[in-house]
Amino acid sequence: MAEAAEEDLSGYRSLGELFRRPLKPWVRPIAPHDMVIPADGYIVHLGRVRRSRLEQVKGVTYSLESFLGPQDWREDGGEQGVRADLYQCIIYLAPDDYHHFHSPTDWHIQHRRHFPGSLMSVSPSVVRWIPGLFCHNERVVLSGEWAHGFFSLTAVGATNVGSIRIYCDQDLQTNCARHVQGCYHDLSYLDWAGPAGVPAPKGAGLGEFNLGSTIVLLFQGPRRFGFRTSAGCRVQVGQALGSL
Repeated sequence: MAEAAEEDLSGYRSLGELFRRPLKPWVRPIAPHDMVIPADGYIVHLGRVRRSRLEQVKGVTYSLESFLGPQDWREDGGEQGVRADLYQCIIYLAPDDYHHFHSPTDWHIQHRRHFPGSLMSVSPSVVRWIPGLFCHNERVVLSGEWAHGFFSLTAVGATNVGSIRIYCDQDLQTNCARHVQGCYHDLSYLDWAGPAGVPAPKGAGLGEFNLGSTIVLLFQGPRRFGFRTSAGCRVQVGQALGSL
């Protein structure tokens, strides 16, 4: 609680408000790297995407299209942006972690896709045993462009964490009984933010969870891109994730 903007527990009206507590602005400095950690947590997996398969954990994979859905919202159909030179990073947020997530690099968000779904646990011990778990759970996919091509950040819901908030998107309603699983709901940010989309500067706040959950980064990058951390590491917002 020493890092919280409000250190006094009596200042929180509910347990949910406590979980979503903001931090003092200086406790998460932003590293001068091309890409930084977007959320406090534990790195489950990172590396290159092989044969359009994503790794949940080592040895457990699922398809790129089943996770993101068809890229028909892109002018090129996504053929170049989400297949060549793709990298991934999965960060698990435990219930006691800071629950806000931030922009990992300078990019523009052009599109939001909301998948209603289950709310199974995403703890690493469970993820090992349920292939495609991230494709079954409720999730919000933010997609757009950075300096090196396609970029996406996906907030994946978990047990008791169907509520996902995106600060720039007041129309988003997650954990809603009227939504049908197996469908998805698209919203183009270009309609109101202009031809580039919503600017997301490195380190800026993007959204929050009600409790612990998972962030999945998928992005195109040059072959010289290198990660500056590894699977199994505990990380915090703003620490170095990768550089060119």
